[in-house]
Amino acid sequence: MSTIDLSKFEKKIILRNIKHADIDEIIELQKICFPGMIPWEKEQLESHLAIFSEGQICVEYEGKIIGSCSSLIVNFDEYDDQHTWDDITDEGYITNHNPDGYNLYGIEVMVHPAYRGMKIGRRLYEAREELAREMNLKSIIIGGRIPNYHKYAEEFSPRQYVQQVMKHKIYDPVLTFQLRNGFTLMRINRGYLPDDAASNKYATLMEWNNVDYVPTSKRHFRTAFPVRICVVQYMMKQINSFEEFATQVEYYTDVAYDAGSDFCVFPEIFTTQLMSFLNEKIPSKAVQKVAGFTEQYIELFTSLAVKYNVNIIGGSHFVEEEDGIYNIAYLFRRDGTIEKQYKVHITPNERKWWGISRGDKVEVFDTDCGKIAIQICYDIEFPELARIATERGANIIFTPFCTEDRQGYLRVRYCAQARAVENQIYTVIAGTVGNLPQVENMDIQYAKSAIFAPSDFEFARDGIVGECNDNIEMVVIGDVDLEILRRQRQSGTVRQLKDRRHDIYSIQYKKST
Repeated sequence: MSTIDLSKFEKKIILRNIKHADIDEIIELQKICFPGMIPWEKEQLESHLAIFSEGQICVEYEGKIIGSCSSLIVNFDEYDDQHTWDDITDEGYITNHNPDGYNLYGIEVMVHPAYRGMKIGRRLYEAREELAREMNLKSIIIGGRIPNYHKYAEEFSPRQYVQQVMKHKIYDPVLTFQLRNGFTLMRINRGYLPDDAASNKYATLMEWNNVDYVPTSKRHFRTAFPVRICVVQYMMKQINSFEEFATQVEYYTDVAYDAGSDFCVFPEIFTTQLMSFLNEKIPSKAVQKVAGFTEQYIELFTSLAVKYNVNIIGGSHFVEEEDGIYNIAYLFRRDGTIEKQYKVHITPNERKWWGISRGDKVEVFDTDCGKIAIQICYDIEFPELARIATERGANIIFTPFCTEDRQGYLRVRYCAQARAVENQIYTVIAGTVGNLPQVENMDIQYAKSAIFAPSDFEFARDGIVGECNDNIEMVVIGDVDLEILRRQRQSGTVRQLKDRRHDIYSIQYKKST
């Protein structure tokens, strides 16, 4: 008797995290599961994956996605008892996700109608429960639909209907399922999902408690989350060696350390100071020679970040790669790791004199002081980049800049202040002063470096945390509070992030994959 080929009988079912390639299929699945309701926008699902990919889970069966669920983390006590789905999800974009929160909030579960009865929903709920245990979260909270309520609305109030379901006198496909899976009723919210006609816009707020939750001293409601920033307004002057440059840089890093700073920020292309001893008059060749110091530059700043226990925004530096020369800003973390951000928008001057190539990605970096972004000089003048970074979780945008006159400086300053207001973030600008008369295209500098905040009562007057004097070598040191920032995004006088009209405009980031 021949051996039976068992592979012919196998049915492959996989539970995994959602990927960017799944987005279109997830949207089509939602249309099937919730006919008549507004489906996800692609930008919303991209935001979920960028902000909290661990909370986005799907079930794949025979190569087809047949179920999915979406979640974020919140401190639930900070939300109004009668919140809506839009409130808890920031209109579906989950930019209010709080990685230090206590509660996993489930915002959707769906299973293809043709595959119900295969315990797909149960698999998704168990995956959420496992995630809550792994992340040591206190509970899972969901706003559940009651899709059969419209059949009984004339006979029962929402409370009476829920009681009937809990007594097993009425079957509701969602509420009954949630009760069977260990969720308890907290309350009933009206107007939860405006397009949920089947539930008459009501939702049951349900909670599953994690019995394995262990309170830790690290997890608590913060009264403050201060981050200290030292901004270096760097003097461009004649030097005679790389070692002399390194001495100046270490001096300022030491100043930042003595002040207890979390970040030390240097200006854009301040390494062009090296041109002052290179004796190269042709700008394009001078840039190539500066790029030759890239490894020394990286080694210097990596060692300083570790030695002085400070995260360093290493200004920016010209780097030669296979296909061109790029203007790159590096993040040197105090744990010794390194990240980089290419300048996306190149000025006419950079193209004309140096032949600089464009970068094409907006990066957001994790640090021990939360998520940050770096946008080099001209890039801060394009509001789309700051909005993309904010939607991906950045709380601070650092802008190293180099401008030769007051007009150029003011463009950077005004745009940085505008980005702080419109995105409810902190922005930091660090520029060069002085002159290099013997260096072509780097002869004069103009700067007034500063730290900016949104404009509201809890922030610094005029939205200026601190600023340098015009055109002199100095530093400015200031504290920004990420906890105040988080609270103001929820309950400030104005709430630019929450009040965006996603129904009439959006920003599509084409490099999100």
